Amino acid sequence: MEVEVKFKVLFDEVKEKIERLGAELVREEVQEDLYFALPLPDLLRIRRIVNTGEVILGYKEIKDKRNEEFDEIEVKVEDFDKTREILKRLGFKEDIWVKKYRYVYRLGNVTFELNRVEGLGDFLDIEVISEDVEEAKREIWEVAKKLGLKEENVEPRLYQELIKDASGDGKKIKI
Repeated sequence: MEVEVKFKVLFDEVKEKIERLGAELVREEVQEDLYFALPLPDLLRIRRIVNTGEVILGYKEIKDKRNEEFDEIEVKVEDFDKTREILKRLGFKEDIWVKKYRYVYRLGNVTFELNRVEGLGDFLDIEVISEDVEEAKREIWEVAKKLGLKEENVEPRLYQELIKDASGDGKKIKI
């Protein structure tokens, strides 16, 4: 189970704090995620990592109302455009693009994904993979407090919802 909490942050300030904790920079990515229109709790996307050339087809099922618990399956695919075309021919409708610049750090079994999301601002996803959801959340909050993050910094909405809200198109995602 993927357990993650998303925080609205100031990019440079949090980057410095993560590095002071001793987290190791694993990689930098420029991501373009194309989400397809599915009813929640299901999410389907193709991710193009521009700076590495990787393409990942991903499915997530949201397991809670705060968007913190996910059952996730990902697979690398060879070609973004062909994968996109296959999904369209199967009847999936394109919904939202999410474009972000991401730093990925690791400290023990905690992953930090520091994101600058086009049109939205800066966010930090703190993630732990574990079957023990409560223990994972305890670990996440332990490190979040060390970064000076609080409950009021949590952003429970999905990036797709935030983009739709920001664009004012009236399409709200409800869970």
